[in-house]
Amino acid sequence: MGDLTAFAQSHTAARIRAAATRGALAHALIFSGAGERVDAARYAAAAFECVAEGEKPCFACAHCRKVMGDIHPDVAYVRDPEHKELSAETVRAMRTDAFIRPNEGERKVYIFEDCAILNEKDQNILLKIVEEGPPYCAFLFCAENSAALLQTIRSRCVEVKLGAEAGADEGGRGEALELCRLIATGSAASRAAFFARLETAKIARDELGALFEDARLVLSDALLTLYGETAHTDTEVVSALARRLTKTQIMRTIDLLDTYRRSCAYNVGVGSALGGFAAELEKEL
Repeated sequence: MGDLTAFAQSHTAARIRAAATRGALAHALIFSGAGERVDAARYAAAAFECVAEGEKPCFACAHCRKVMGDIHPDVAYVRDPEHKELSAETVRAMRTDAFIRPNEGERKVYIFEDCAILNEKDQNILLKIVEEGPPYCAFLFCAENSAALLQTIRSRCVEVKLGAEAGADEGGRGEALELCRLIATGSAASRAAFFARLETAKIARDELGALFEDARLVLSDALLTLYGETAHTDTEVVSALARRLTKTQIMRTIDLLDTYRRSCAYNVGVGSALGGFAAELEKEL
């Protein structure tokens, strides 16, 4: 395992922590890229199981400590060491286990350490439970390239890019902050120019989805500020949003960003997504 302490300081960890603290961490996540994918999955598993009142994971409660020690009874690594690929029987056994309620925690979390060993048959067995499984289940997939998973699985997950690709995410973070700045203080024309630039640059659909998610987190921080709570991101953009927008405007914009983030998981055209979001955003502002 890598250095989880270092990972906890990353922007990716901050996104997981913010979503978990709000109770909004997606039940199915794909950790892709060249980073420590299994460590990231363990971090998310701890966030799911954490019982702290504040930020999750806290690394102090009994549930966090058990997850980090790989001894939590409700966090399972789906493995099949006797075969090069996961056998259908192993996946079916996991699917059956998912319908047994958690032993100690609020969630049953299943970690797939290497999706390269998930063949098409395995994934088709998993599909229905990932889509319609018990509300207490979470599924964490680790893959160097998310293309190792079928589109039907990917469309039901939120992808979290790590390592070398996370550098691109930091660039996306800058784009998200710029979008939020334009929402707070820009004109309709400046926002239209921003969206046109993204389309001209041929932003990929998954990158657009990540941009929407990052912007949603910034808006969520602005909402926390309006409610007198401490924001996770201390930036001038958060302050500007809190000054210029009402609570209703922020909440509606958060919902709008989430709607278009989810649409990017499907085969929607980038131009259509940008155009639709831009038009609906102006109605809210």
